Amino acid sequence: MLNSLTSIFKQLTEGTDFNQQQHNPDLAMACLLAEVSGADHDISPEEEQAKRDLLAKLIEVDATQASDLIQQANEKIKQSASIYEFTSQLRELSQDARFDVIHALWKVAYADKEIDPLEEAVIRKAAELLYVDHSEFIRAKLMVVENT
Repeated sequence: MLNSLTSIFKQLTEGTDFNQQQHNPDLAMACLLAEVSGADHDISPEEEQAKRDLLAKLIEVDATQASDLIQQANEKIKQSASIYEFTSQLRELSQDARFDVIHALWKVAYADKEIDPLEEAVIRKAAELLYVDHSEFIRAKLMVVENT
């Protein structure tokens, strides 16, 4: 967190527009996927693969670009104080697109056939911050758990 504050202070004193520099919805989605997979401190190979595949599908990029974004996301979340930094960049998305993000988060969490309470907490918080109704949050979860 100290690194984040130092970085913000440096950018402000250099006259850099912090908000414009930080706005990258594709990276924000990658960060949310990485946050969910790492929430339980046990990232399975299935979760790694799910992150790449789902990110590629969500933002329509190839597997290499998705892998690069996931790698950037892993570094970015180490400097982040909360997921608000990422969800705030995705509020412009349509309601359907925000549902798709939550659905993808559930798929990552369930990739190893187990949903850890810490993973669910991250998804719940993301849904709240993205203004996804609780009923849609539950519908996305059931779609993943019952269709797998």
